[in-house]
Amino acid sequence: MEELMVADVQAAGAYMAEIGVSPAGAAIMQEKMIFRVLRLRQVPTKAANLIKQTFLSKGADAAVSVHSADLSEPFTDVLLFASIYQYRQAVISLRRQPWGLRELAEDIAALLGISLEIKQDFVHE
Repeated sequence: MEELMVADVQAAGAYMAEIGVSPAGAAIMQEKMIFRVLRLRQVPTKAANLIKQTFLSKGADAAVSVHSADLSEPFTDVLLFASIYQYRQAVISLRRQPWGLRELAEDIAALLGISLEIKQDFVHE
């Protein structure tokens, strides 16, 4: 048994190729192997709550201040932890939300190098 540190899609693809995963399967799964943690600073609390709900709905998570639940403070930092696949799904959802979340979603996508174009379906050859 060994722990693997997967930095990018190329490394993910290489690990999958080593064990015989098909190119189509690797293309579908490689973003699920790359995990990133981001810190957002001074996010409006109501937006932070929506961010947390969005990330939870994608199987990821977001840590927010204890004061987020009761809106007793206007801002909070947010820790996001998710795979690149989960970030992509969350960004797509956040782009449709108010309170500056569209811009935040686009910043996250740019930082992580996430393309927001629709991926083509893969067919097994």
